[in-house]
Amino acid sequence: MAKLTLQEQMLKAGLVNEKKLKKAKKGSKKSRVQAREVKAAVEENKRLQQERDKALSSEQKEQRLTKEIQAQIKQLIEMNKLDQKDGDIKYNFTDGTLVKSLYVEPLIREQLIKGIVAIARYEETYVVIPSSVANKIALRDENTVIEQQAPAEDVPAEDDPYADFVVPDDLMW
Repeated sequence: MAKLTLQEQMLKAGLVNEKKLKKAKKGSKKSRVQAREVKAAVEENKRLQQERDKALSSEQKEQRLTKEIQAQIKQLIEMNKLDQKDGDIKYNFTDGTLVKSLYVEPLIREQLIKGIVAIARYEETYVVIPSSVANKIALRDENTVIEQQAPAEDVPAEDDPYADFVVPDDLMW
């Protein structure tokens, strides 16, 4: 005797009819298709959520890194800024397109001209810091250091026709 499936056995026993059997087959196919669709949608949502989490994590990491760099710059400036007493010489410099001025002592002015010290933006004001510190700050954020002269060499070129005419260094603009 051949083995009959459960559906065939129930049909033979008269418990179900052909119509109900077809409906049950159709329903089981639908449920399998729906289950696959639901599973695919869940996986897609999970993948999208992971992408959003990854983007948010990288953004937070970048913000944290920026805060750390700003804190390092602030600490470098606070530790190394030169005390400026009320200077009597007005030193002009440019901050972007604006001309700003800072009252400094003659020694500080000479050091600014020679590139020994530099001007940096600190909170809402400007401070004078050593060039070595300015270089460290410029590596972290180049917008913080406003003015830093390259150390000038006082040796004129050999073929310079104006080598005999020395420009006085006490000119101020």
